[in-house]
Amino acid sequence: MTNSLMHHNSVKKQGGATMLGMLIVGAMVVFVALVVMKMVPAYTEFMSVKKVLRAMQKDSLSGMSNKEIKESFDKRASIDYIDSVKGSDINIEKSADGETVVTVDYKIVKPIIGNVSVLIDFSARSDGK
Repeated sequence: MTNSLMHHNSVKKQGGATMLGMLIVGAMVVFVALVVMKMVPAYTEFMSVKKVLRAMQKDSLSGMSNKEIKESFDKRASIDYIDSVKGSDINIEKSADGETVVTVDYKIVKPIIGNVSVLIDFSARSDGK
């Protein structure tokens, strides 16, 4: 009889998820979903920046002046709806083998809730390195 009584008490002490626990988990899921929804457009735009830089590298950058390279970037960026980076933001360098390489480093701050924001650093090169 004591075994049956002990088993009954241990079963009675078990419990499921509480309402407070469910609310906390729900709030965490909503917060993560909100952060992801804010970050996806920034990453989509970054992929477009990388695509534009790779397309520019396929063209002969070596035969273009710095001004022409920046204007080319601005034209391609307007087609791909890139708003975070302008031609004036790109850096134009010569690689070790004498090839022209276009790089860009930029940051995007996305507000989440109130004074909480996410800072995302991006860096892209036309040569894919």
